[in-house]
Amino acid sequence: MKYVLDEVRDIPVNGDTQNIHIRSNRPDSEILLFVHGGPGVCDRSWVMPEQSRYLADHCVMVCWDQRMAGKNYRDSRKDEPMTIAQQVEDMHDVVNYLRDRFGKDRIYFVGHSWGSILGVCYLQKYPETIKAYVGMGQFINGPENEKISYDFTVDYAKEHNNAKALKDLAAIGEPVGGLYEGGLDALMVQRNYMTKFGGGSYKHKENIFKSVLVPFIASGEYSLIPDLYRYAKGTFYCLRQLWPEVVSLQFDRDVKKLDVPVYLFQGDHDRNTPTELARAWFDALEAPYKEYVPFHESAHSPIKEEPELWGRTLVEKLFS
Repeated sequence: MKYVLDEVRDIPVNGDTQNIHIRSNRPDSEILLFVHGGPGVCDRSWVMPEQSRYLADHCVMVCWDQRMAGKNYRDSRKDEPMTIAQQVEDMHDVVNYLRDRFGKDRIYFVGHSWGSILGVCYLQKYPETIKAYVGMGQFINGPENEKISYDFTVDYAKEHNNAKALKDLAAIGEPVGGLYEGGLDALMVQRNYMTKFGGGSYKHKENIFKSVLVPFIASGEYSLIPDLYRYAKGTFYCLRQLWPEVVSLQFDRDVKKLDVPVYLFQGDHDRNTPTELARAWFDALEAPYKEYVPFHESAHSPIKEEPELWGRTLVEKLFS
């Protein structure tokens, strides 16, 4: 399908060059920036192919591969440090590029998982640039997040007599303060079981690699060479750099108020960023307007699990 505007380009961002994909049938409409999860797990593989049919007639869709993620990974920079504060400034440059290019005072954005962390941190510093925030797979409290997610995998393995899973999970042990003694390798063991057991995708239970790789190959957003290499290397680079800082965050303690309208599009069955934590934070949050939107047949990614409902609901809430 052809679109009035369909552009993939690199833009200057905070001393770096980063790739974005812009698509719309109405280039004069509102801007919607997708801030992907991970860290390092870019979302355009499932956003652009599916959501364009619901959103391209209503807004300007923008997918952004963050610093050292996806198309932006470079071996020459693999030893450079990365911080959340740096990522916030990256996002500010992207937002300002879009504001300037399309002549908008403020834009909308969707933050998914890690993107919800970056988004909330961004809103604490630059709320004047944002019209409304949509959180999905909303992160709240690192230590509690990891404890609940780990306990889910153990309980599921016990209920289904999965001896191998129980052995593997016992070997990595419970997270302490949100961190596993075995580091990222241990985290990947837990996340793989969490995804296979339905805590990542509710109805389509599959391992974490298949859930990312299949959309990557099918979407046409990336090439196998060299983008698959970049994507894989970038994911683990971003996790190594940012994960200790990520799991130390406690928004339920430190973020009581946001100065923009807030929508949470949350899957009922999310065990990656547990829904009960997101709902409790949301209920206590002060905001000019807020609305909790549950997705009953989804876990961590309603945009992938219930794509039509997600797209049509977003249009209804933001652009009707």
